[in-house]
Amino acid sequence: MSTGVIVVLIVVGVLVVAAAGYLGVRRTQGGGSLKRRFGPEYGRAVARHDGDVRAAERELTALVERHGGLRERPLEAGEQEKYRERWRAAQERFVQSPREAAAEVDRLLGELAGARGYPRAEDHDEQVAALAVHHARHVDGYRHVRYVLDEEGGDTEDARKAVLEARALFQELVAESKGASKGAAKAAARDTPDAREKAGAGRSGRMPALFQRSRAKIQTK
Repeated sequence: MSTGVIVVLIVVGVLVVAAAGYLGVRRTQGGGSLKRRFGPEYGRAVARHDGDVRAAERELTALVERHGGLRERPLEAGEQEKYRERWRAAQERFVQSPREAAAEVDRLLGELAGARGYPRAEDHDEQVAALAVHHARHVDGYRHVRYVLDEEGGDTEDARKAVLEARALFQELVAESKGASKGAAKAAARDTPDAREKAGAGRSGRMPALFQRSRAKIQTK
């Protein structure tokens, strides 16, 4: 074998090793980026694929490619207040009719997401997939509500937890977006858990007390 051929083989070998290392780094960086973007959704995807990280990352990458370019439509102040009023009404009826309240929360989130520009509620799976790309840290509360409603008979405590979890997604979707009024921003600030606890009263502050009452009823049975 001539010296020239040996040199060529060595160069090719070095290039192959370098390319493998580069792809490995890119794969690691991509996984890190997906973990940061999806947070708990990343772990759920890995669990769905029985621990197959590559399969999970392919699924999440496909979601980003499909829905990453979605731009949320701003809500008008009147729309924001309409959705907030519906949320308050749902939470206030929870003690008497927990499943009906959970069903209203499910409908409300579906309509609100559709109004913000996500796939319509009729295509629930696709809507949740799009929400997972843009609201990954809170979308599971929406899933939990639907799971409770699909369960035969349902469980009051599980419904309470589902509605509480779903509330974080509701607040993100209804929050002030570009172009909304300052009055809407102030209303959003008043509707946070901390603000309601400090106020200690008012319609928007009733949820924690009502849910504590429902929990007490469950424990005494």
